[in-house]
Amino acid sequence: MLGEVLEFDEAVGYGTVRATDGSEHFFHCTAILDGSRSIDVGADVEFDVVPGRRGRWEAASVRVVDVDISG
Repeated sequence: MLGEVLEFDEAVGYGTVRATDGSEHFFHCTAILDGSRSIDVGADVEFDVVPGRRGRWEAASVRVVDVDISG
């Protein structure tokens, strides 16, 4: 899926992405593929959606992309 990072709290290590279809998904810093454990709010990203630990879908394999998804 394509989307944008809505929020990311580096101190606690998690954030939210919004997909182009409007769905929002929690992600943990360990889901960021470049290994940095940090990502900029507003970054355009590609990600997978997988079953999470708390009974909700989560973003996984989050990676920054070089395309403007805003249209």
